[in-house]
Amino acid sequence: MRFMWFSLMFLTVLCVALQMMGVARQARSSKELKLVSEQLVRMPAEMHGPIKNRDWKNLWSVSAAIFEEPVDQQPFIQRKDKSENPHSEEERVQVLEDTRKKRSNTTKAAPLIEANKLWLDQDFPKKPQRPVFPKRIPKMKTPPPSDDKADKHAVKSLVDDTVMCQPKNHIVFLKTHKTASSTILNILYRYGESHNLTFALPAKMQSQLFYPTFFAARFVEGVKSRSVKEFHILCNHMRFRSQEVRKVMPKDTFYFSILRNPVAMMESLFVYYKAIPAFRGVKSLEEFLIQGGRSYNASVPYNHYARNILTFDFGLDNTAPKNDTELDKRSAEVIAAVERDFPLILISEYFDESLVLLKHALCWSLDDVLSFRLNSRSERSRRPLRTETAERLKEWNSLDWRLYQHFNATFWKRIESTLGRAKLQQEVILLRAKRRKLEKTCLQEGGAVDPARVQDSSLKPFQYGVAVIQGYNLRLGLNNDTRQLCQRLITPELQYTSALYTKQFPQLSAAAAAEKKIGVSRSTAAHRAVERNVETNVHTAMMNNTSHNNTNKVIVDEQLKQFS
Repeated sequence: MRFMWFSLMFLTVLCVALQMMGVARQARSSKELKLVSEQLVRMPAEMHGPIKNRDWKNLWSVSAAIFEEPVDQQPFIQRKDKSENPHSEEERVQVLEDTRKKRSNTTKAAPLIEANKLWLDQDFPKKPQRPVFPKRIPKMKTPPPSDDKADKHAVKSLVDDTVMCQPKNHIVFLKTHKTASSTILNILYRYGESHNLTFALPAKMQSQLFYPTFFAARFVEGVKSRSVKEFHILCNHMRFRSQEVRKVMPKDTFYFSILRNPVAMMESLFVYYKAIPAFRGVKSLEEFLIQGGRSYNASVPYNHYARNILTFDFGLDNTAPKNDTELDKRSAEVIAAVERDFPLILISEYFDESLVLLKHALCWSLDDVLSFRLNSRSERSRRPLRTETAERLKEWNSLDWRLYQHFNATFWKRIESTLGRAKLQQEVILLRAKRRKLEKTCLQEGGAVDPARVQDSSLKPFQYGVAVIQGYNLRLGLNNDTRQLCQRLITPELQYTSALYTKQFPQLSAAAAAEKKIGVSRSTAAHRAVERNVETNVHTAMMNNTSHNNTNKVIVDEQLKQFS
């Protein structure tokens, strides 16, 4: 019994000792944990360099990066409570547009003109503003997937479009014929003017870059004299030649152009260029094709408008292939050449979709690509084509037809790979809504009118051939800023080109105007001299016999015709 009692006492003392040792160890561990926690709290403030990735792995569950300023201060990220309903897609697009307009000040452009404040309610600073990013972001755990996929996509779009995308200011637009290119030209003119960009304009106040001659750098005003240090936008009619264009434009220039279905384009070309030798002797396009283009001679000036004009404008050989084998080879070469020089080709039949695609390619806003149709024909000057005529036109313009087919397909592939059909359609709807609102604001009759009804003669479009080119009338009572904006939207190509030339080269413009005035004075003086000569001849004829009178009358008539 005594032995058992001593054993029990020994076990009791042992248990008490073990328990006391456990308490002491726990207290020591708690003290160590407290010291580690305090060091962790002080660590970001005491660090003199970025934390290495392996150091982060040793921490328990640290997944926060150290930013120079809170995320909430970033203008392109909006925190959202799960209880709130997600914004509509139209609101997201509008947020994107407002954000891009704020970000567009990261270019070297000068402040916007006052008229543009109708769309953009802010000035562009002289120096670009860069967003604040963390100096080093450690690898973080992937967050759980969000149920709101649309909201996740919208935030990603905002970040991608506003941070990664910078507005392009170095641009070459190959202006093709009868493809709605005049409207694109107006968009570029307005953007460049509002951002004080410099245009590569035709020398000698010409409206085209000496088309149809192959483009040469000397055709641009300011190149030969070296009076312009940097050109931003080149967009007037030219026959493209890559090596010469690159002598004028910077290396980071963005190149694009626009195509139209050659069937509809040929119908427009025939009406507009009816006076060229190939079309002059036929009554209709159908008659021209039935005759097999017998009146067409490629070596005759201006007949290039009559066959494969798109291929010609791109600076390539537009002569018709002799057989299908040659057609396959030549069309492949044409397509490869265009793809090499132009990363973006728009399609006229999908004009609004093209504007959305252009807006994303240039990192502009929807307001930047808003436009009214310019240089468009009245419906009464259009002629519907029969099915057999359309097939003949595809064969006649075989190179253009192959070119159009290829880039019409790649146009939609590009949309699928970049925007997606759904997002494209949403932006097209928003673009059209903005245009309708602008039409109600600017236009007196809500749309285009025939040239005879255009009230302001300075805004009448140039008329050529038998086409009836429409224009616009501005609403009365517009304030000054709104009127300036609306007027730029409807200013025809020739008038706008002349105005920009005068703005960029005021001295050259004044000299040209003075020379023109002198020329008119000389013409008037010559005309008066002829009139005096006419009066003398008439008086002499009256004094002579009848036969002499008849002879002198013929001479007088011929002289009057020269100045009529």
